[in-house]
Amino acid sequence: MLLQGRGSSSFTLGLALTLGATAAAYATSLAYPAEAPFLTENQAAMGKMMADMAVKPSGDIDQDFAAMMIPHHQGAIEMAQAELRYGHNEQLRRIAQEIIVEQQQEITAMHLALGQSPAR
Repeated sequence: MLLQGRGSSSFTLGLALTLGATAAAYATSLAYPAEAPFLTENQAAMGKMMADMAVKPSGDIDQDFAAMMIPHHQGAIEMAQAELRYGHNEQLRRIAQEIIVEQQQEITAMHLALGQSPAR
């Protein structure tokens, strides 16, 4: 994590969004039990992404942009991985594979642009 706004109201908002979305995913999984594993993984990825995007402003626009975009891209990667595990549509599976590659490249580029070592 580049920045953590754990004491900030943005973190509280992110946590509230995560909890609300988790409850919605649980309710949906009850209606569609065969989809429950996908929904659970997808919701976990989205919840983590939303919480991690809730950063306290640092005064550095570039740093703040990357601090929000890196978890956004990581969330996309995790959701694409869930599609690969559970999805059946070959076109969507190819798109998911492309998302994983492209978003990881962009995460690396953002770290490098800030003079940081890319995360592994």
